[in-house]
Amino acid sequence: MGIVGPGVKRVWKRARYALAVAGLMAGLAGCTGADGGGGIDISLPGKARAPGDVIRISPEDGSRGVPAEGPVEVRVDSGRLERVTVVQVEDAQRTRVAGEISADGLRWRPRADARLALAAKYSVDAVALDAHGRRSARHTTFTTVVPESRFIGYFKPENRSTVGAGMIVSFSFNRPIENRDDVERAIRVTSDPPVEVVGHWFGKERLDFRPAAYWQPGTEVTVELALRDVEGAPGVYGIQRKKVGFTVGRSQVSVVDAAAHTMEVRRNGEVLATVPITAGAPKTTTYNGKMVVTELYDVTRMDGRTVGFGGEYDIKDVPHAMRLTESGTFLHGNYWASPDTFGSANVSHGCVGLRDEKGGSADSPAGWFFERTLIGDVVEVVNSRDRKVAPDNGLGGWNMDWIRWKAGSALR
Repeated sequence: MGIVGPGVKRVWKRARYALAVAGLMAGLAGCTGADGGGGIDISLPGKARAPGDVIRISPEDGSRGVPAEGPVEVRVDSGRLERVTVVQVEDAQRTRVAGEISADGLRWRPRADARLALAAKYSVDAVALDAHGRRSARHTTFTTVVPESRFIGYFKPENRSTVGAGMIVSFSFNRPIENRDDVERAIRVTSDPPVEVVGHWFGKERLDFRPAAYWQPGTEVTVELALRDVEGAPGVYGIQRKKVGFTVGRSQVSVVDAAAHTMEVRRNGEVLATVPITAGAPKTTTYNGKMVVTELYDVTRMDGRTVGFGGEYDIKDVPHAMRLTESGTFLHGNYWASPDTFGSANVSHGCVGLRDEKGGSADSPAGWFFERTLIGDVVEVVNSRDRKVAPDNGLGGWNMDWIRWKAGSALR
């Protein structure tokens, strides 16, 4: 079974690995079940390696309060680093930290004159090759120090990006916000053509904005921050004053039917293709509900220990990975399950798997879908034996009706 749809040919090839290996790994699909939590990080199943053994990144993932002078370093003990990218992810210009890989390929460091910005969030993406040419990847983030008397809002999507129709503007604050009405009032989200856009608070540190329905294709969205000197909590003031924006490229909504083992891909309301999939196994089912793609990785590591599965799996080269929730649900390429699995059985740990080849193939269903996906595209799962994804798990706000959404605004 392959991709079927108007004008779409069958595009995946049969697996090129031994049946014994396929049998060994068929039960290791996916990344996290509905009860899992945490992120993703990548050695093959059965190895005793810890998540950080392949690529070591300093500061550690999730670090806060990193000094402006760092240090930032990426290392491998063997093989070589292929590429390293360190970027200020929420900067209007998406500033990259200049650095170099050492001659022996074992270490990356910033240039001597490089300095990190204060109150900024950075991402580190590294890809390494071992002696056999096999790739492993790691993605981490850290934030630099913010003065105690100041707060900052880290936001998505990126400035000047083109996104899918399901994109939600999301702010994560580095300090708890007590004066939510003042802070929400200082953030203005407008669009052309104009629609009503309303904020919704999830606790004291997160504020999301969306319209009543998905954005129309071609919409230009502007986000204006006037947080400088706004008191977010007693004695704690904002420091941001900027204007950013993004474009809605088109509407793509893909419906995963976990019972039928298919995914129907719709572009601007028209069926683009129907793709065979595998979803969560009976004991590790996939969330139901509307999820939004928030991250795209050519290759990433998926380690069961990071999402509550112990040592059940640790796959260092998962291809064509698209994050759907913060708790670890991905839609990704799967090269280890039998080809007959896709379209017929659910075997994953909670992710949605598409047929792929080791190393990732552009001619596979996973490669085909990955190349046609934007941050902000919607993936809706139906007919799974699980609960609906929570509105604050990733950009899950579309699972809340408009009345409840507006009730979460501090200005209503």
